[in-house]
Amino acid sequence: MTSTAISSQGSVLSLATGSGSAKTISGVTLGNPTIITATGHGFSVGDVITIAGVGGATAVNGTWIITNKTTNTFAINLDTTGGSAYTSGGTATPVAWTPIVNVRSFTGFDGAANIIDVTNLSSTAEEIRPGIPRFGQISFEIDWDHGDPSHVALLARQLNQAQSAFKLVLPDTHTATFNGYVMKVPIQGGVDQVVRGTVDVRITGPVSWT
Repeated sequence: MTSTAISSQGSVLSLATGSGSAKTISGVTLGNPTIITATGHGFSVGDVITIAGVGGATAVNGTWIITNKTTNTFAINLDTTGGSAYTSGGTATPVAWTPIVNVRSFTGFDGAANIIDVTNLSSTAEEIRPGIPRFGQISFEIDWDHGDPSHVALLARQLNQAQSAFKLVLPDTHTATFNGYVMKVPIQGGVDQVVRGTVDVRITGPVSWT
């Protein structure tokens, strides 16, 4: 059987570093998912956007991950079936992403739910339930360039302990979006080696795949 494995070469890991240009919303189609109309929005699947100022269908106001898109519409993972109809207004502002350069490898999403023991005196064997999902951390090895904006941003996030959004786009376009804290940004070097290190990002909340 021919392998269907994808290459990791060409994967892009990005860090949120601000906000992009707000796009005007002209319509909301209720349902599951909810479809937002914003002519020529230019968003991509996996982008994080903040919707504000929508009248009527106010449930869409908030921060969302785009799960699908066309030239003039995009979908968010929100069930508005039977909700209030759109009346007017609204903007969608995307997160501005900065690709992290010189990434050599990555590994992560390695968390596991806690095991809750619910065994009692009537049990005939151990009984367990899983706790809440835990996504662990993602680690990525980089060759350091302390003058590059993405590396400067990583160091700043470790220093100020600010929560940040990250996005990993695989070559087959599957995209993982998640929030995390930069915990460790080490460096190492040696004879005939470049300066590099493995950055650890502790994930908070869910990992969303689109």
